[in-house]
Amino acid sequence: MAWFRKPKKPLQASDKRDLPGDVFYKCDGCGEILPREKLAQNLNVCPHCGFHYRVSARQYVDLLLDEGTFQELDAGLRSGDPLGFVDLKPYRDRLDAAHRKGGSGDAALSGHGLSDGIAVALAVMDFSFIGGSMGSVVGEKIARAGRFALERKTPFLVVSASGGARMMEGIFSLMQMAKTSAVLARLHEEGLPFISILTDPTTGGVTASYAMLGDVILAEPGALVGFAGPRVIEETIKQELPEGFQRAEFLERHGMVDRVVPRTELKDTVALLLRHLHAGWEAVP
Repeated sequence: MAWFRKPKKPLQASDKRDLPGDVFYKCDGCGEILPREKLAQNLNVCPHCGFHYRVSARQYVDLLLDEGTFQELDAGLRSGDPLGFVDLKPYRDRLDAAHRKGGSGDAALSGHGLSDGIAVALAVMDFSFIGGSMGSVVGEKIARAGRFALERKTPFLVVSASGGARMMEGIFSLMQMAKTSAVLARLHEEGLPFISILTDPTTGGVTASYAMLGDVILAEPGALVGFAGPRVIEETIKQELPEGFQRAEFLERHGMVDRVVPRTELKDTVALLLRHLHAGWEAVP
């Protein structure tokens, strides 16, 4: 009889609490339930709302460079502990834990390869390594990659993802701001393009140096970009900040970012820019 039948309601996203985490993922942007495989195929971008999840440095290399062309530079560089720094635990222990967790040498991966047939030098920051903080090794790898671009007369790409300067290295970390900026000045003098790509988050000393010095500055949708965080700014100036303050779209509207580019369009956009900046770029073996 009809009164014994319980009407069936469509399953809502909020009802799917017990789905296995290795198969499905609940989008942090819109709450939609996504198959992990589908999310991965879409470069970790939600197909419903465009929310961009963080991805590894190696994934950006695979995204931006032609398959099989990447050659890593300075893979053996490792951070030291010049200050013998200790807070809740020794800095050396933090470095060891970061190495074990991700297997990265530090918070930057550098090298060279071809992007749509165009030879480029590339450095990508790794947020999973101590929050992508910029220490001596990060600055050195980016500076060396920039010098490689100078020597080979190729464009230079940097993908930033950082919480800022690495406080455990003190002034040695802050010196990287000047060192990397000096290399970029030489690139500019030689007329070699530098494209800066900002991802979530790009903050602190990285924003105050190479991240904002690009001939063209691109940003992923929704990326947090700024020097100090919005909470610090609000507490300092005692004012409520505008909606979306320090997000990529806000910076684009105010002229700090040239274009907000979805990850799925990033390689094509970079290739178009390189050819526009210099029509003579050709593939180099």
